[in-house]
Amino acid sequence: MLPTASRGRASSSTSRANPMFVQYLRRIVKWQQMDIEYSFWQMLHLCTSPKVVYQHTKYHKQTKNQWARDDPAFVVICSFLLAVATLAYCAAYDHSAAHAVYVTFSVLVFHFLLAAVLLATLCWFLTNSYLREEVPSSYAVEQRVEWLYAFDVHCNSFFPVFVLLYVIHYFVSPLLVAHGFIPVLLSNILFMVAASYYHYLNFLGYDVLPFLERTTFFLYPIGVVIVLSPILILSGFNPSRYFMNMYFSHRL
Repeated sequence: MLPTASRGRASSSTSRANPMFVQYLRRIVKWQQMDIEYSFWQMLHLCTSPKVVYQHTKYHKQTKNQWARDDPAFVVICSFLLAVATLAYCAAYDHSAAHAVYVTFSVLVFHFLLAAVLLATLCWFLTNSYLREEVPSSYAVEQRVEWLYAFDVHCNSFFPVFVLLYVIHYFVSPLLVAHGFIPVLLSNILFMVAASYYHYLNFLGYDVLPFLERTTFFLYPIGVVIVLSPILILSGFNPSRYFMNMYFSHRL
């Protein structure tokens, strides 16, 4: 069980949470104010040099006095790319336009947005409740993880998963959904790499916050993934067939 951090005065960032979130939502419909180029730069480096992205997060804190992005461009672009990828799957495996719309809506709303809200809320609660350093003085300002930053961390961690399990997976899916040991092995390896990289990026996102401790907690799920993968392989479980069957069982 994780030790609980001491309760103290709420930081100034907490009082700014609601206005910051409102401003974030308003900018979603104002694409002219979005920094599209910087978002693509972040996406590229999350797949190649993720530490560089979180080094820039420190600069953002110094200039904007908040850890979270104030620009929704990353989420908007990620949602668009996810919709395009889902439509590509539907074009290859679906049988009707109506079902394709249903699948695309389900992936965007449930697999991405709802999952992002739930996981961000869970990490936000865990970090603020158990991983914050104890404030040494009652006069010191207590810092807390912004919910919007937890949402950013999840979205950052999700993008390489998208590249692996939606883009690369699409091109090799005819092999991965086939019957036999090789498809089972390759599918499990792909999912293992994606899940492990997701949790590694989660760790980097919270490790950069100077007021958190024991952030290696976010690396623990990688051990679980590594232990479970051989078991799933030996049992013949194919995650590619399992998830594809959720929407395209009639074509597999």
